[in-house]
Amino acid sequence: MGVNAEPTPLERPLEGGSEGASLVIEPLNAGETMWPATFFARSGSGPVARLRGLGIGSKPESWETRPVPCFLARHPTVGNVLVDTGLHPSIARNPRDKLDRVSARHYRLDAGEDLVSQLRQRGLEPPDISVVVLTHLHQDHASGIELFPEAEFVVSATEWKAATTMRLPLLQGYIPAHYDYAFNFWTVDFDGELIESYGPFGRTFDLFGDGSVRLAYTPGHSPGHTSVILRLPRRDFVVVGDAAYDWKQFSGEAEPLMMADEHNWRRSLKELQAYRRTYPYALMVPGHDPEFWPKLEPRYDE
Repeated sequence: MGVNAEPTPLERPLEGGSEGASLVIEPLNAGETMWPATFFARSGSGPVARLRGLGIGSKPESWETRPVPCFLARHPTVGNVLVDTGLHPSIARNPRDKLDRVSARHYRLDAGEDLVSQLRQRGLEPPDISVVVLTHLHQDHASGIELFPEAEFVVSATEWKAATTMRLPLLQGYIPAHYDYAFNFWTVDFDGELIESYGPFGRTFDLFGDGSVRLAYTPGHSPGHTSVILRLPRRDFVVVGDAAYDWKQFSGEAEPLMMADEHNWRRSLKELQAYRRTYPYALMVPGHDPEFWPKLEPRYDE
């Protein structure tokens, strides 16, 4: 299933960067995802183990509940930058408004806890968001895209191609209607001329040309998954995304049930692990960790 939206290749950094810029970062929890424990830490192999990990034959009451994060980063000259969009506010009323019948069982959002409500609590409205960086286009990261029609969206070219051209996208976690809008989508080609290494990462893109926001290519969870390195005044804040759901995965103690490419997933994880060893003071934030998430501060500015 294709889409009518047409992205533009990003051949230079976005405008607005300023030399030496650092960010103020606010983690936001925009919903919950619910799956069996073996979805996050697979146990066994074969079709039966896979079906059990997807929740076939079990009741939602027995599943694990985990956060669906997104991140607000305030840039001194670009303005407000979002990493991912969380769950669409309508999911609080009826999950099937934005999700398919099966996916609707796996996501939950309380009224008033959606991303827009949380932005308003901080004095912001959707038009105040200048840029949205998408780690990938799975439904729990992209269902809120339509809320920010005035923003510029950035996603890897590999991810966009996979999410808009693959057969049976629902089976891979994509709902094309979430990103089929005539918005300003930019795609980053991680084989392009402006791609450079950064620490242990082999392929990164300096989004504003000032080092404040770097996109690190970490495919595997999805075909074109991207982690995001955000610069604080004294250290980096790394949105690991779904390259590692939690610290067990990050440390190599567990592996997820679902991966688009297991070889690339392992390679990306090794780069993230090497980054932490190289920069031990960096804050690494995994994608859906129910134990790590409550330990985060509401605001990071140093």
